Amino acid sequence: MYEGKFPKKRYKKTIDFMLKHQAPPTSVLDLGIENPFSEVMQNKGYQVANTKGEDLDLDFTTVMNSNAEITTAFEIFEHLLAPFNVLSKLKSNYLFASIPLKLWFANAYQSKTDPWDRHYHEFEDWQFDWLLEKSGWEIMDSIQFTNPVNKIGFRPLLRKFTPRYYLVYCKRK
Repeated sequence: MYEGKFPKKRYKKTIDFMLKHQAPPTSVLDLGIENPFSEVMQNKGYQVANTKGEDLDLDFTTVMNSNAEITTAFEIFEHLLAPFNVLSKLKSNYLFASIPLKLWFANAYQSKTDPWDRHYHEFEDWQFDWLLEKSGWEIMDSIQFTNPVNKIGFRPLLRKFTPRYYLVYCKRK
């Protein structure tokens, strides 16, 4: 998926944010298939179980059967048609979630070859906050951060200053 180019800055920001709010060992349901960040969480002491690639717009079985204390969803909700449904069905008391923010200078992402690698939603922070609130979550903390790329051009320059990711820590209401 990353072709040897892991998002080191995003991983560091995310794990530091998690450690700040929920120290391991804690059970985690990570929405999405096992991925390099699942391993990062495990290496820090979290007990991580992943969903198996089911369509989370339609199949809530894993979510409904999980007894994890924390659910994580890193760059997942932008791919779903109706993220409200899975968010409202989560049984965990805590949620860490991140999304790529809608950028005024870039179109929504769409892979031409992988139908799972497309963004149906391009959220602004307030939209994501509203989604979380309506689905039964209270945001306890949040951060935004940039994602600079080592390329030349107008967009790469803007990515040095424009927040690209929005990360939240939530508690079930």
